[in-house]
Amino acid sequence: MFPGGGRMNPRMIKQMQNMMKDMGMDAKDIKALKVTIELDDKLLVFEKPKVQVMDMMGNKTYSITGRAKKVAKTVETIEDVEVTLDITKEDIEMVVSQCNVTEEEARKALEEANGDIAEAILKLGEN
Repeated sequence: MFPGGGRMNPRMIKQMQNMMKDMGMDAKDIKALKVTIELDDKLLVFEKPKVQVMDMMGNKTYSITGRAKKVAKTVETIEDVEVTLDITKEDIEMVVSQCNVTEEEARKALEEANGDIAEAILKLGEN
């Protein structure tokens, strides 16, 4: 592809870089640790790849060089977990004393505020 058996001396590389800049092209290396490409049936994972981004008049093209490891895709399931809200007697008493409300009103405000005492006090203070 290049004269000299594909090897380019630093002077030729610099000349090519200058020519590219003159044509509105700019290339920079990116220090990537890992690049993953997701396909329909598998993942291609490049560990410690050489990544270069080329900007050609506002359009960016990424070039990845390295050895890809093929990884099978797995289906992840997310389970719904029920979380119970623990409202203590002390929390209720704090809201009662700050807002001069009944324990039932304080408990309801704490439940609506997901146990956040400050938010419950602010909500009751608005009324």
